[in-house]
Amino acid sequence: MALSKFTLCLGAIALLSSTLCFAHPGFGFGFGWGGGSGGSTGGGGGYSSLFPQFYQFTCPQVDEIILSVLEPTIARNPRMAASLLRLHFHDCFAQGCDASVLLDNGASIVSEKRSFPNINSLRGFEVIDEIKEKLEEACPGVVSCADVVALAARGSVMLSGGPNWELPLGRRDSKTASVSLSNNNIPPPNSTIQNLITLFQRQGLNEVDLVALSGGHTIGVARCFTFKQRLYNQNGNNQPDETLERTYSNELRSMCPPSGGDNNITPLDLASPARFDNAYFKLILWGKGLLTSDEVLLTGRVRKTMELVKAYADDEALFFEQFAKSMVKMGNLGPLTGSNGEVRKNCRRVN
Repeated sequence: MALSKFTLCLGAIALLSSTLCFAHPGFGFGFGWGGGSGGSTGGGGGYSSLFPQFYQFTCPQVDEIILSVLEPTIARNPRMAASLLRLHFHDCFAQGCDASVLLDNGASIVSEKRSFPNINSLRGFEVIDEIKEKLEEACPGVVSCADVVALAARGSVMLSGGPNWELPLGRRDSKTASVSLSNNNIPPPNSTIQNLITLFQRQGLNEVDLVALSGGHTIGVARCFTFKQRLYNQNGNNQPDETLERTYSNELRSMCPPSGGDNNITPLDLASPARFDNAYFKLILWGKGLLTSDEVLLTGRVRKTMELVKAYADDEALFFEQFAKSMVKMGNLGPLTGSNGEVRKNCRRVN
């Protein structure tokens, strides 16, 4: 596969790129997502002490190394792009973007991997391990696991046809994890619109960020367990969700029976499940948003989110632009910088 145009889009190492560019249309490889508590949640231009050129001299090949792992991985398994994007969300929404989600159980660590939103669901840890191993060979003790997670999420979006963005770097890794924050801060798939807004506001993210970041569901899959109530008992009255388009609902019922089949999977975006585009928003307008938390962006009767769903459905470039901005904003939730935290040698355990 020729990479010349994609590499040009990246720029001479994307860390130095100051403009938003879009992945080459030929990259149509084929998440669910769901915080930071404390720390700065910068908005607008400045992002605390994070900056895109952080590794310019200490590990200038960081992007090339990450892409050398992501390209073949996503080519083999397109679903992994969504998994790595989701990993970044779930990391940032519990204790900030500090790679706490990567920690295994230890003497003083109760792993976030065991939290309700993550258990038997979160994927991509082996990919992060492979990237980190290559970085340790090239630049020992330099690139943090938290930055690897953020860079892998960006690379996954790009390789799926989505936008590139200038990514502030310099996060350090936590020495702790928080199952309680993971359980309480990550929005569940049956969230109401008010619950979504509240959980995002808790992180310093607004309704624009909510709708744009929800658009990450344009790639990836969901288990029947996460939406089955919509098919059979949405409001506790043994009736399906009336906002779910009937033909689509019948198709989902055939795959997700009333009992059993909880781990069967279906695309979050049935139109183009492996391509990062704006089809997710069009499907919501047609009553084909898979999760309750998807459809309530339109049916929850919050004017701002309704307008944004329609705007992004109509204008993919607008969605891409805001998604990039909101990813940068989310990536700055409570980062550890300076002498705080550490740079883990192995992302699964503290040094």
